[in-house]
Amino acid sequence: MSGSRLCALSAGEVLAAFAAKSLTPSEYLAACLEQITQFNPKINALAAMDVEGATVSAKEATQRWQSDTPKGPLDGLPIGVKDLQDTKGLLTTHGSIRARGHVPNDDMPMVARLRAAGAIIFAKTNVPEVGAGGNSRNPVWGATGNPFDANLIAGGSSGGSAAALAANLLPLCTGSDTGGSLRMPAALCGIVGYRPSVGVIAHPTRPLGWSGISVLGPMARTIDDLTLMLGVCQGHDWDDPLSVSSAPERFEALPQVSLNELRVGFSEDFGGVPVEPTIRQTFRARLDLLRPHVKECRPVDLNLGDMDRCFDILRAESFGVAFGAGVQEDPDSFGPHIKENVALGKAMSLADRGWAHNEQTRILRRFNALMSEVDVIVLPTSPVSPFTWTQSHPARIDGQGMDIYYRWLALCYRGSLSGGPAITLPCGRDAFGMPFGLQMLGAVRGDEQLLSAAKAFEALFAAQEETARPLADMKTLALSEIDLRSIVTHPPILAGSGQSARASLQTAV
Repeated sequence: MSGSRLCALSAGEVLAAFAAKSLTPSEYLAACLEQITQFNPKINALAAMDVEGATVSAKEATQRWQSDTPKGPLDGLPIGVKDLQDTKGLLTTHGSIRARGHVPNDDMPMVARLRAAGAIIFAKTNVPEVGAGGNSRNPVWGATGNPFDANLIAGGSSGGSAAALAANLLPLCTGSDTGGSLRMPAALCGIVGYRPSVGVIAHPTRPLGWSGISVLGPMARTIDDLTLMLGVCQGHDWDDPLSVSSAPERFEALPQVSLNELRVGFSEDFGGVPVEPTIRQTFRARLDLLRPHVKECRPVDLNLGDMDRCFDILRAESFGVAFGAGVQEDPDSFGPHIKENVALGKAMSLADRGWAHNEQTRILRRFNALMSEVDVIVLPTSPVSPFTWTQSHPARIDGQGMDIYYRWLALCYRGSLSGGPAITLPCGRDAFGMPFGLQMLGAVRGDEQLLSAAKAFEALFAAQEETARPLADMKTLALSEIDLRSIVTHPPILAGSGQSARASLQTAV
């Protein structure tokens, strides 16, 4: 089997081949390296890589599989880790000039769980500066292009992870999600992204431990691969007061769901978010396909409260804690988006904060009442088709101006406020030929039920040419007309360069 065909296999298929001894981790890693060497320059999805360490780890995993003693369920599988998440001994820059030489001494807990399961921590994936925004570009590594058109965005802040998966560079990648950072890039690149309920994956490095606005999550090409990774990542940590204990096998065997038993609610705009007419048309076409197969498919009112102002305050609160001191100490080391968020937080009062937490509670209770009437809610993930990566964000959507750079993510961040699970599934292409992602919301703590419904949807979509997961053709993909690395002003400080490393950073997303 050729290297490109090996890299297109699912993670489950690769692991099955390891167990059958028809493929070794060393052979698979070599195929991934070949794919990365050939295609990563076209999309610039990966940041730091540990080729030497991965090669050694793959050899060790090969020996374990040959003796039928795998280390864990992911033994020998190379993965990508979002560049906001600490990886022991591997450069973690956050896309920030402040951390462009930072090499952590420890893995963050989610990464440690993956490593303990045998995963090879091979590469970091690109992000916006400190994860701020829906366009993965920064002054350290440059921009990440979309594998379907390198001139366009891959989304953010987990854009490097989504692009790497769509380009078959790696089989699994990590993500995180505050206002769509995991779901948006998954939708724009045609892969699966999952935001679990708050507490499913412990996030003990979150600066505000009692705020569940930011969660960690897996990214993959299929639901089966996603749940394989989720089963490893999930679990309790005493330093995350919101995390909950659960059975280790929680996601191994999802309950069977029949489409004809599902009550589906839908909304085109999550209570009034501006959405481009072409996206509405694509979404309606997906509903037309879905409607005959489910028990019920009806519109629902998702106008749950003042969701935008609530999110603004909660987000600014988190950004202020994570980056406020740094902005005050060295404002020139941060871009305008981060300084804008910190300034927004400083302008808010204790009364604003109290109102936001109270409003979030009201939103949760209204959402709970709505979810008593339906099993899942479906809606678009993105209000627009991918736009040029040189543009920070869309200035207008369907004629409405965006008052702040992340407002275009409202279809996602409004869903974050309930604390419940959300997933985006690849569902064919939009009117411009780019991937279209269908977002699904589930009941709070109803992760197994949402994933089961998503798996049923996935099977339905895969059976139709119009809605099957689109596949990127990396061989024919043209380079971006503007070099994706042309915006690099402060390249990474690599080991042995003689330059001094800068400080590490907290993360707000």
